[in-house]
Order: sequence, then structure tokens, then C-alpha cells
Amino acid sequence: MCGIVGYVGQRPVQNLLLHGLQQLEYRGYDSAGVSVLSDGDIRSVRAVGKLQNLVDAVEERQPAVATIERPATTGIGHTRWATHGRVNEENAHPHFDTADSVHVVVNGIVENYLALKNRLQDMGAEFTSETDAEVIAHLIAHHLATGDLVEAVRLAYNDLEGHFSFVAMHKDEPELLVGARLECPLIVGVGDGERFLASAVPAFLEHTNRVQFVENGELVAIRPDSTTFMLPDGTPVEREETQLDWDQETAQKGGFETFMLKEIHEQPDAIAETIADRTVRETGVDFGGEFDEDILRNAKRIVIVACGTSYHAGLIGRYAMTEWARMPVAVDIASEYRYSNPVVGPGDVVIGITQSGETADTLAAMRLAQEQGATVLAVTNIMGSQATRDSDGVVYTRAGLEVGVAATKTFICQVAVMYLLALRLAELRGTLEPERLASLVGQLKQLPSTLSELIERLDGAEGQSTGIADKHGRDNFFLFLGRHVGLPVALEGALKLKEISYIPSDAYAAGEMKHGPIALLDEKTPVIVCATDSPVLDKVVSNMQEVRARGAHVIAVATEGNLDIGEHAEEVIRVPKTDWMLQPILAIVPLQMIAYAIARSRGLDIDQPRNLAKTVTVE
Repeated sequence: MCGIVGYVGQRPVQNLLLHGLQQLEYRGYDSAGVSVLSDGDIRSVRAVGKLQNLVDAVEERQPAVATIERPATTGIGHTRWATHGRVNEENAHPHFDTADSVHVVVNGIVENYLALKNRLQDMGAEFTSETDAEVIAHLIAHHLATGDLVEAVRLAYNDLEGHFSFVAMHKDEPELLVGARLECPLIVGVGDGERFLASAVPAFLEHTNRVQFVENGELVAIRPDSTTFMLPDGTPVEREETQLDWDQETAQKGGFETFMLKEIHEQPDAIAETIADRTVRETGVDFGGEFDEDILRNAKRIVIVACGTSYHAGLIGRYAMTEWARMPVAVDIASEYRYSNPVVGPGDVVIGITQSGETADTLAAMRLAQEQGATVLAVTNIMGSQATRDSDGVVYTRAGLEVGVAATKTFICQVAVMYLLALRLAELRGTLEPERLASLVGQLKQLPSTLSELIERLDGAEGQSTGIADKHGRDNFFLFLGRHVGLPVALEGALKLKEISYIPSDAYAAGEMKHGPIALLDEKTPVIVCATDSPVLDKVVSNMQEVRARGAHVIAVATEGNLDIGEHAEEVIRVPKTDWMLQPILAIVPLQMIAYAIARSRGLDIDQPRNLAKTVTVE
């Protein structure tokens, strides 16, 4: 959440910051601001609402900027997602100290800010906002009496508690930015005679794909020609430079009307990238030394921890591992697991699924398990993220950059990774016949082309999702139902609809209908049912009959060739036939498209739904 971008170099910084913030809009925000340093003077502009409001505010002040002989070449920018304090200009970042000499941008939460604020006010500091973040500016200013900006940031960092990253700038130290990281991400972009410091790569990707990752618990000082890393005690550390294979085009819409639609269409390529070299052997799955397979070989129990969409992927993984590998598997919401005093230890393998690799609750759950002796395996999309450094092994989903807040291709790839792990686990345990294993690998390899055909058929003005949106787009409530492996599909479908259309929706295990949810149904209720082929399909059909008996409208997602489903639904969306356990990868696509079509029919901002952020780096 929130977005940070900083720059030191030779180029005029103002437009670089604004452009960088535009690339971070997907993270979610409610206000934004920039501060630029020139000739010993810091000028700051902040605005509430969309980034265009900040751009307009900056342009209004351009005449004053034009009077300065040397354009500012050092600056920081921020998009804020409110946690402490109302959404107003005073609470927007950057924040500054009483003398307006230190400016900071902050992502995360300072848990001991009230005690620090009281202490600083007693020493004469004057606060102008309601935020916890402002305390960092005053704290750095206080410590400047004992040294330069680098030392002041180091001392301030040691006073802070919480989970955060921040970047600081001082009016008397041009061409220097100092950052610090505790849990929340921070990345250096390395250019020729210039440096960037940001919370995510897209902020500077147009200018450089050379990066240095700031490790958890580290500080970093950037100057145009150097980057210096250190520990909180001042000990210098070395960090390698990495060249990413992303380019700016991956962060653009590529001709689609939204990032989300583009990323739905990218799903076939994304899953192909996920499985390609891991399924070269037709009779099994190979991870090519990505992690120590003794992690799987020695596992006595699997525990999956995740949040949101990643949790739904984990549920599918549980069904696959239980069915194929006959392995005891538990799945927990990470934010609950970390506070549940879990019984976990040696012999347990805890799989943490986090798209960003920075999800605070999932990271905390992984660490808790590791502290109690469990082995931790991370499933993530982002190289160098915190999850990759906190775990005993990593499996990358390889989905590529996802900009839309509502996850699509990253979910598909997470599910694919769970299938790969389940198949490899089954192979190691000898729980699948060789012919069955080879058949599943073969069908998994066919999914990219099958997905491509399905998406092309469902998309467009004449697609079924558009018709469903026309008919039900103004309804006030949707119910989603599924059984067994269809339940996580229903859960994810309901989440997508809630996220981008703001329509209240719920998802239930279909067998639970008679235990309460059936009371919600009337003749105005659309009910979307995952009714793909499976050993429990006859049970699902029985639940569909119960729904129709109450007058509700049934929309079914079914497998091609099953003509009977049409007798129990007003509308049937058919997906290609594949093994029943693999069906979720296909069945979720119609639900993504329905949510998209309904949100579009309502004229909503699909890529940046209200109150949401792409990466949840705070509790």
C-alpha cells in the first residue's frame, strides 16, 4: 500500500516523480504529493484524490518554479492510502519537521508514534497532521543535531517500532536521499549518474531495469553515482545489482481498455511460463533445483497460509495435494493463523502464498512457523521480495507484472504452481500410478492453448459475460456456490465481483445452503454455480434444483459436453473439458469476465477499485 518514489541525479526531478507516481497508482491511494530540493530550498505540493489533482496543483505553481535558475534534481513523491488520520491535504505526504528542513515519505505504520510524538512535542516540535508518519520527520530533525542525514536516519530508525519503509531528504544535503526498511518493500533503481528509490519497480522501470534490493532491517543512502547500504548499527553491507527482464511495455495496457482486461488475456502466456520448463518430462514434474526437494520428500504435513485471492489458490492446492499425494493438508488465513497459537513444528512444511512477496500477515505467519521449527516454502511472483528471503525455499509463479488491483493472472499461476507441487509430491510419495501422473502432466501442459480459446470466446460485445451484465448488472446481491474443488472457484468469483463492481456477494459450499444461506434467495437473486464435472456434480445439481425451487436465477459454469446442466440453469457458460481437478483454472475465467462486464456496465474504475490496494504491506 502507498507508493514511494525518490530520485537523485542530473535530470529535472519534478516530472520524473509525477510519472513514477502514475506507475504506482495501481497500489491504491487517496492523496499524493511531491517535494523537490533546489538551491537549499524544498518545495512541496500535496493534493487529495486522483493523481491528476496533484499534477494540476503542481502546474499552478510553475511560474514560481520558473524563477529558479537551476531546476530541482533531487526529490521524493508519495501516494497515500490512509491508515492514521483523515483523507485531507494536511495528512498527505511528504511530511516535514517544524523548520521545514527534513521531508519524508512513508509506507506502513509506526506503532509507537504516540509516545514519540509526545516526547518530540515536549522538545518543541510542532505537528501539522494526524498521521503517525509525521513523527519520522521530526525525529530525524531531532537527531540531525548529532550528525548528518545518514546518521540522523540511522538513529531515528532505531527509535521506531512497527512495519514501514521511508525515504528522507534534507535541504542542506543536496543529491542525497536516505531510506530505511522494516518489513515494507524498498528498491533502488540504478542508472548512469542517477539513482531511484521506490516501493516498487514500475516507478522507475522506464528509466532503468537495474536494481538493488534493500533487505529487511537495512538502511540505504543514494547519491547520483553511488548506493550505500548499512545495518541499523552502522555496519556497511554490500548488495549486488540485478538486471530485471521486465520492460516498460509490460506495465502498459497494450491496447486493452484496462489493465485487468489485458491481464485476463495474458493468462494463457502466464500459465505457459509457469509450467513450461517444469513439465518437460512427460512422466512427471521437475523444479530443476529451484529449491531443495527434501522439503517435500520429508514432509509429514502441509500447512498453507495466505490472504485473499492467494488463500483461494491455497484451497485448491489442498484439494490437489490431498487427492493426488494423500498428504494431510491444512489451509489457514494468514491473518488468523499468526494469532492462533498454531500447533506447528518439525516435520511440517508451511507454504506461504503471496503474490507480492510482501504481504505482511503472510510473512508474519511464515516467520512464526519457522520459529517453531517448521520448514517454510514461499510461492510468490516477485524475485527478491521479502518472502524469498524469509523462506527455506521458493517457487516463483512467473506471472509477470500485474497492475490491476483485482488479481487475475497471478491467481491462475498460483493455482498452477499448487498443481505442480501436488504432482511432484505425489511422485515422491508414489501415490499416483505412472499413467495417471503422465496424463495429468499432459493435460496441464494443454491448459495454455485451452485458456486462450476460452478467453477469446468469452470476451467481446457478444460474449455471454456481456449478456449476463446486461441482465443482472443492477441486481443488489449475488450468491456463488460450489462444492469440493469448485468451492474456491466460487469464493474467488465472489471476491472479484465485490472488488470491482461493489455488489454485495457471498460464496458458500453448496451443501451448506440448507444451513442458512437459502434464506437469502428470492426471485430476484442471481446465483452463480461452479458446476464443472467432478465426483460431486450430482450433489451440485441437487443444490441447483433447491435454488430454482425458490425462484432464484441460476447461472452455471459447466464442462463442455455435459448437456444435462442446461435443464437446471437459466444460463450455462461452458468451459473446455479437462481433468476434473484441473477445472478451476478454466472455471474461474467466466467469473472474472462476468465481474469485469458488470463493473464496466456500471462505469466503475476497474483497475483502481475504491479502498483497495495491490499490495497489503500492513496489518
